[in-house]
Amino acid sequence: MDVFIEPIGRLINEFSKLPGVGRKTAQRYAYKVISMTEPEARAFSEAILDVKRRVRFCKACGNFSEEELCPICKTREPTSICVVKEPKDVAALEKLHAFHGVYHVLHGVISPMNGVGPNDIRIRELLARITDKTEEVILATNPDVEGDATAMYIAKLLKPLGVKATRIAHGIPVGSELEYTDEVTLERALKDRKEL
Repeated sequence: MDVFIEPIGRLINEFSKLPGVGRKTAQRYAYKVISMTEPEARAFSEAILDVKRRVRFCKACGNFSEEELCPICKTREPTSICVVKEPKDVAALEKLHAFHGVYHVLHGVISPMNGVGPNDIRIRELLARITDKTEEVILATNPDVEGDATAMYIAKLLKPLGVKATRIAHGIPVGSELEYTDEVTLERALKDRKEL
């Protein structure tokens, strides 16, 4: 016998479908929704429906947008293109206010173990964006096996086009101590050292 009445059980089940949300967290979310006023609950559900109705992918870069082109693609010069795995990576980089080019979202990485090949992500669309104005493509995929393989694959495709391909640096986080850094990170930091 289920300990929750059907509407609560259904809400818990829906929340538990979200990434990183286990059964206990889903229960807390459900209890929070129950404690909301009806206007608060309506605003919450409308925000979900509104996002589904209005948000799409930018035709050029693949980032989230309300229009055919996102604000970044509308206002910036494509001399430098930063390639990322997902739209949330664009948001993370934009918080820095350090990059002033455009982005290209792959919507995945090459992962043969998961059945994802080069044709399953937006590599063709990236190559189509390369023009004589493109000076650099920054490969900012995650520093894991799939991210590195994807970056290397794209760099090989860019080489004949005469476009500089760079990879974001990886290494020891600021404020951490060497003795607590894992060996792979420490080795990569040593290899990617810069002249002062």
